[in-house]
Amino acid sequence: MTPLRDPAPMLERVLQEWGGHQDLWIFGYGSLIWRPDFEFAERRPAKVHGWHRALKMWSRINRGTPERPGLVFGMLSGGCCQGMVFRIPRQAGGLVLTRLWSREMTMGVYDPRWLTAHTSHGPVTALAFTLSRKSPSHTGLLSEDEYRLIFSEAAGIYGTTLEYVHRTFEELRRHDIHDRGLERLLKLLQR
Repeated sequence: MTPLRDPAPMLERVLQEWGGHQDLWIFGYGSLIWRPDFEFAERRPAKVHGWHRALKMWSRINRGTPERPGLVFGMLSGGCCQGMVFRIPRQAGGLVLTRLWSREMTMGVYDPRWLTAHTSHGPVTALAFTLSRKSPSHTGLLSEDEYRLIFSEAAGIYGTTLEYVHRTFEELRRHDIHDRGLERLLKLLQR
């Protein structure tokens, strides 16, 4: 599959904006919470205002296929999102960003942005991977039947959409983070 846009210039921009003079903070709201795939010095619960977690991003490789797309979380504008921030020591920041880019930005779908994440130790500026509603990877509105079908059939190289959603839900609960929208989605499976 062809990337939506070239992710390399976006990585260069983010590296320049970070500058490498201080530790790097990354905000996780989905699989980064339970599978960060990078070493970190510290992890804290955090809340970002102006954005919310939504299972509204098509996944045609990781959790689905081009023929049967799955879903992954994106951060859409509006509301607030509770997740985790990870502190990466300054010396490792560039390498971590490069590795994170190969995981999160392969298709160039996300809009990486620096957001203020509020923690119990005060605010930090963290990099988050947001999703535009104008992106072709944004699902728009999905019916309950569409979610049920995706949950029952979509699978990609990292497993099923359902497995991804359950892992995220369990990890959020483990950190005492409640996501009512996600809870409602999971109740669809019980009907």
